[in-house]
Amino acid sequence: MTQGTQAGRLSILGMGPGDPELMTIKAARLLRESPVIAWFCRHDRPGHAREIAGDQLPRTATTLRFAYPFTTEIAVSDPAYLVRMAAFYDDCARQVADHLEAGTDVALLCEGDPFLFGSAMYVFDRLHERFECAIVPGITAMSGCWSAAQRPMVHGDDVLCVIPGTLDEAALIQWLEHANAAVIMKLGRNLEKVRRALRATGREARAIYVERATQPQQRSMKLADMTGSAPYFSIILVPGREGAR
Repeated sequence: MTQGTQAGRLSILGMGPGDPELMTIKAARLLRESPVIAWFCRHDRPGHAREIAGDQLPRTATTLRFAYPFTTEIAVSDPAYLVRMAAFYDDCARQVADHLEAGTDVALLCEGDPFLFGSAMYVFDRLHERFECAIVPGITAMSGCWSAAQRPMVHGDDVLCVIPGTLDEAALIQWLEHANAAVIMKLGRNLEKVRRALRATGREARAIYVERATQPQQRSMKLADMTGSAPYFSIILVPGREGAR
């Protein structure tokens, strides 16, 4: 940053679960105003947050497309996973910082809410002590799912547990046994393991499977009726106590 130049601001925008109309007014405004727009994606896809943004990106904006080096090719438990992902996020943060140091604002898009399993938080971790950051919360994927399924989730003093499906089966069972209501995320190849954990805790009959909530292809059904594989944008809901009101 040259002497006398004021650093730019990083705005991390929660883009919501998929329906562009569920983006907040503030996120949409900052998106339209930002001279630099960044987002994460798979190497072979445009990126969900970018698709939600649609044509709201300024035509003159500089874009930063952060393509993950891998998605499911390396297990999270593999020591190489953290090393390579850390290097990836270091590079993303460096690219953002280059613009901020030049005095240019950057908007980093994130589907759902940035601080709930969002990749944007790793850029925030690396930059927030050096630059001004603004976080715009977004409607979470889980709230999009239970709204699409029309399933009230928690009543009174119910305890809601948000569980990543990547946990081992014993841990899944342990968390399910302690929660009144549960949201199970990160299904994919973990679907059958999650089914077994739900069955072991007597929750399978109440479990609701929701896929691509708020998007044109959304569908929801009892988990017992669901066949086939689960895409990345899918969640299992276990509603809390029924008839508690």
